[in-house]
Amino acid sequence: MSKMLVHICCSVDSHFFLQRLQKEYGKELVGYFYDPNIHPYSEYRLRFLDVQRSCRKLGIPLLEGPYDYESWLEAVRGLEKEPEKGARCMVCFDKRLKNAAKKAKELGIERYTTTLLVSPLKSQEQLKKSAKAVDEELGTQFVFVDYRSGGGTQEQARVTKEERLYRQDYCGCLFGLSLQREAKNQLMDEMICALHKQILPASIEERLALYQKRMELEQKGVEYTIVRKRFLNYRLLRGFVRIQKVVVPSYILSYSHLRREYAKAKIEFIHKGIGYANRDEIRVVELRWLNTLLQTNFATTKELYFKGLDQNQEMRVRQEIDENIYSLSPIIVLDKIPQKFEIHIEATSYKDVKEELILKDG
Repeated sequence: MSKMLVHICCSVDSHFFLQRLQKEYGKELVGYFYDPNIHPYSEYRLRFLDVQRSCRKLGIPLLEGPYDYESWLEAVRGLEKEPEKGARCMVCFDKRLKNAAKKAKELGIERYTTTLLVSPLKSQEQLKKSAKAVDEELGTQFVFVDYRSGGGTQEQARVTKEERLYRQDYCGCLFGLSLQREAKNQLMDEMICALHKQILPASIEERLALYQKRMELEQKGVEYTIVRKRFLNYRLLRGFVRIQKVVVPSYILSYSHLRREYAKAKIEFIHKGIGYANRDEIRVVELRWLNTLLQTNFATTKELYFKGLDQNQEMRVRQEIDENIYSLSPIIVLDKIPQKFEIHIEATSYKDVKEELILKDG
């Protein structure tokens, strides 16, 4: 049986799909991951990481195409508001299938297909139409298979759970995610990352670190499990402190909330290095207080801001100040505790789910 190039979009679609292809067409498959539509880049790396694991398990060589996200944006310009299975998806299929077909020709492979065919969220008719146009232009041969029918979708779900694949909750497209979140009135937190180096809870970056750790454990033969837990998440959207009308370097701890996003406040008293303000239960501490508590050595609050604290450090500060990690009092770190200041905090707390990796006993 001659070789076939398989365009791969994600492990959830590809693992089951590749297993079925191996049974029907033999072992001569070459995986090709080309998905410039996936955003942000950390999500792209996470999906490619899991596809690498999947292909390694199946014994399938895997190639990575270019991440030419800017050219994808240009291709779908004007189609940002198109719904799933609309004109934007068609343009996206055209771009990815044409690139896959060109790669197949470059490798001397006549046939190609795509794991997008197995996704229940994608139109098989659109994919066939796109592939037909590509074949007419390049002289390639697209292989259409329907592995959804006859209980295929249910079997795919079983394989996904059994193989512990990374289950993303959006197709990868920024515009598709935006419409999805708008419909549910949910924060699009996949597109939020801290300016400093902190890895935010339940962020793509946190999941990427977890799945990288999972790969390391598997390579060492260490048994593990991945569990999910529900928790209250937090995102700071915008915040600053002004003293005498000048914005000064500040570090706003997670779970800090104001009643109306803005307040003018003054410090009423200082106790054990903690300044207590007259508004919104605001607490202010100096950088040297934080350095002493955490045994850190930040020279300035500006340095602290760009390097950041991890969540455990932030929760330790909150517990030290309010004796309760669940408090929502605004806690602010400044170079010096001022007498008066203005503060703006635009933030949100929301129910969320995150994954945790647990080593098995024994």
